[in-house]
Amino acid sequence: MLTFFLAVLGSLFSVVNPLGAVPVYLAMTGHMSRKERNQLSAQTALWVFLILLVFFLGGTYILSFFGISVNALRIAGGLVIINSGFGLLNGDFRSRRVNDEIEAEGVEKEDISFTPMAMPMLAGPGSISLLIGMAAENEVWPDRLIIVGAVFAMAVIILLILRYAPLLFRILGKAGVKALSRIIGFLVVGIGIEIMLRGLVSLVRSLWV
Repeated sequence: MLTFFLAVLGSLFSVVNPLGAVPVYLAMTGHMSRKERNQLSAQTALWVFLILLVFFLGGTYILSFFGISVNALRIAGGLVIINSGFGLLNGDFRSRRVNDEIEAEGVEKEDISFTPMAMPMLAGPGSISLLIGMAAENEVWPDRLIIVGAVFAMAVIILLILRYAPLLFRILGKAGVKALSRIIGFLVVGIGIEIMLRGLVSLVRSLWV
């Protein structure tokens, strides 16, 4: 049970990569007070939890509504995750998040907790497809509750990282954040390949039968 929980949390942390969001977060909140930033970090973590929870619990119904198979989602999601991972390996940890225009808009907005912070910066296509795939593979509720617990733990980690983002950035610096993002990027590529291969193998087996 603990091994499964840690495996889910590790996969989520690698794909969400909250450390990679620290520089952009600081750029968009530089004009805010500490109290305002603390409130924003809590709201962002809550939105991330709710977004991921909705897609985890309702993802299979969404796929059925649009007529998308789980295998197709795994292949597409794997490709998205691989692309994000290569972006991180190249040191471009903002490539899967926001462009300069959205970042400038975020500075002017009063509330950036839902967008662009929670979506698409943290709860993006990669993490959503990962959780929908997990929902399809783990249909029994004990396993699903463990995954929900991992999503909640991920939200708490996001809260802590964003709340202490200025301190983390002072300790790590931009070079340190990039180095960590590259290490995480390697893991993300591996996760993406695993998901894509799982979808391809399942698709070939279904066609073969």
